[in-house]
Amino acid sequence: MLRGPVLMRSEGAQASTYDQRLLELGADHDWQHADPWRILRIQGEFVSGFDALSGLPKAVTVFGSARLGENTPEYALGRKLGAALTEAGYAVITGGGPGLMEAANRGASEAGGLSVGLGIELPHEQSLNKWVDLGLNFRYFFARKTMFLKYSQAFVTLPGGFGTMDELFEVLCMVQTGKVTNFPIVLLGVDFYSGLLEWAHDQLLGKGLISEVDTDLYLLTDSVEEAVHHIVHRHHVMTDGRLKEPTTTDQVEN
Repeated sequence: MLRGPVLMRSEGAQASTYDQRLLELGADHDWQHADPWRILRIQGEFVSGFDALSGLPKAVTVFGSARLGENTPEYALGRKLGAALTEAGYAVITGGGPGLMEAANRGASEAGGLSVGLGIELPHEQSLNKWVDLGLNFRYFFARKTMFLKYSQAFVTLPGGFGTMDELFEVLCMVQTGKVTNFPIVLLGVDFYSGLLEWAHDQLLGKGLISEVDTDLYLLTDSVEEAVHHIVHRHHVMTDGRLKEPTTTDQVEN
């Protein structure tokens, strides 16, 4: 059982998570004394994450369902994606869990790449999968989300549920508002995402809630090759320092 970053083998399931206890004020009658310690714990998660990931090379975050396992076509697609991203020179970051997260980590690991997992404390799905080379487990979603955004330069979303949708729309919002500027977004699964994008076109764009240019923020495809090519091509015209090849001067200075 993972309690934040701590592995507990002798205790059973807990009644609530750190996130839940933070947000449910009424459940904590000693909040005046507990919140200062929570601030330090939150600070510690950011410090641990920055410390562990600060040397990460250029990377792509892959999200998808924890519920689609090894015998599904989506798992095979995620595994192929992880390998292709590795072959294109990227580290692969996932939420570190089972299902499609495991598939992308597995593909990257089997191809000899760097496979990163950023897990979260939940009542279920708590263990990092065995294909993670570098793994961190977080108590708080917002600290974990910061790491995804800070240490990756592209985002690929496979089919998934509420968690995947949350990550997708957060990244779309961050790119739309210019909070992150080097972040190609790929939706991998035409049948799965077509209805959502049609709704966005009809309702969001149709009612003027987003701009026409916002529909260019993402690529929808079924092709791993097209997805990786799109990321590589977009990164040729982007400015993130981690994307450029080191010059002779850089090599001498380092």
